[in-house]
Amino acid sequence: MIRIIVDVVKFSVVFALMIFSYLANAQKLENSLLWKISGNGIQKPSYLYGTMHAVCETNINDAVLKAFDDTSQLYLEIDIDDPNLQTTMMRKIMMNDGVTISSLITKEEAKKLDTFLKDNIGFSLQMMDTFKPFMISSMYLPKLLDCPLKAVDMELMKISKEQNEEIYGLETIEDQMNVFDKIPYKTQVEELLKASNDNLVSDKEEMSKMISVYKNENIEEMLTMSKETENKMFTEYENDLIIQRNKNWIPVIEKVSKSKPTFFAVGAAHLAGEDGVIKLLRKKGYKVEAVK
Repeated sequence: MIRIIVDVVKFSVVFALMIFSYLANAQKLENSLLWKISGNGIQKPSYLYGTMHAVCETNINDAVLKAFDDTSQLYLEIDIDDPNLQTTMMRKIMMNDGVTISSLITKEEAKKLDTFLKDNIGFSLQMMDTFKPFMISSMYLPKLLDCPLKAVDMELMKISKEQNEEIYGLETIEDQMNVFDKIPYKTQVEELLKASNDNLVSDKEEMSKMISVYKNENIEEMLTMSKETENKMFTEYENDLIIQRNKNWIPVIEKVSKSKPTFFAVGAAHLAGEDGVIKLLRKKGYKVEAVK
């Protein structure tokens, strides 16, 4: 009888721990762009920071600068300090198999898109006809802001250089470009046409909301917005663009953190969610806590 009672108590304790673990993982993450990574064999803490590629203010505060002081190298999504970066991008910028944007759209759409590109980028459709549409979309980012464009990644790289620290990438530029190659050109060009049809009105509204959320450091909302966007590239290919890349980064973060205290910086939408970097690290046994 006593043995049965002991077994019941043991089961209750284990069950309670399982429930506690579930609730801890399901708990909403705090509003913070900066997170400290420790435990599970890490001798000195590393830090994880959420970035945005086009902002008005970088949100880099004293806590971020202190984290830089406490670490000895910077890891971005890709090594944007790589001297071969531009060459590689130019090699990967063209569509494969001789496909052109003009071949994927009507003559009327081509005429309208040509005007749009000239007005917002300064180049004609003829000059960019062989470019992958998503690459063209990235070129009008400055037009979506009502302020001078700033890139958080570039600011972090600047700080790293000032401290004579090395800069590395969690993935290569080839890895990143190959992810976008999984999105059909037809889908990419549809998003380009949408921007052309309303002359960036919807994109500007979405960008304004995103910047506001980023400024408030609400990483949960950043992820929600990326899921709810009208851009089919992000809603239909979330696994390729976000989830799988998160999972690919975890072994790198683990290895690097145990070797040297490191400042990791990735797009803020990669931080939150069950398959976000924060919870993936926690599931591996690391302590990941918000830094205010």
